[in-house]
Amino acid sequence: MRKIIILLTLCLTLGVAFAQNFNQAQALKEISAAAASIKTMQCDFAQTKSLKMLGDKMVSRGQMWCEQPNMLRWQYNTPYTYTFILNNNKVTVKKGNHSDVIDVNKNKMFKEIARIMMNSVLGKVLTDKADFKSSVIHKSNYYIVTLIPQKKEMKQMFTSILLHYDTKLKLVTKVEMHEKNGDSTLIELKNIKKNTPINASQFKIN
Repeated sequence: MRKIIILLTLCLTLGVAFAQNFNQAQALKEISAAAASIKTMQCDFAQTKSLKMLGDKMVSRGQMWCEQPNMLRWQYNTPYTYTFILNNNKVTVKKGNHSDVIDVNKNKMFKEIARIMMNSVLGKVLTDKADFKSSVIHKSNYYIVTLIPQKKEMKQMFTSILLHYDTKLKLVTKVEMHEKNGDSTLIELKNIKKNTPINASQFKIN
């Protein structure tokens, strides 16, 4: 469940742009509008997990592909292999040689996750107060959106989620997730490509 929530959070970052003339309310509206113009996105990522109790950090790397309105592939390559694929109402979770296929219409938890994923891809999540309370600040070359979970399931996991937008690229480059237990996760997106064709095989459900 924790890995799925991390994947969900990453969906919040897909293709979102930001206005140069900073005004918090207007900026959130323009983020949503800009996101709708992005049909596909793909990138590499590095994920650093900081464990409070152990004082340790774990780094993993992989790739992400997304195509509106309802297809996503999130793939860890090192130090382990793990893949999450969403294609319409079907989800495949692969770990090593084992895979499970889930029909989101028959699973309440996955249906909710899929709903938030789609709202995120479409840019609706930042203005949907039922899911998150949003605020924006301007710092150096970034706009930083802080999301405070409003629903019970997310509040049990996270205290806050921070999305960092590069004002030059007008795309997210970092996501910070702060958990209730004091752990945190930093995801850095690199080599981002938007609106380029993606082979349909990337979203194939086995």
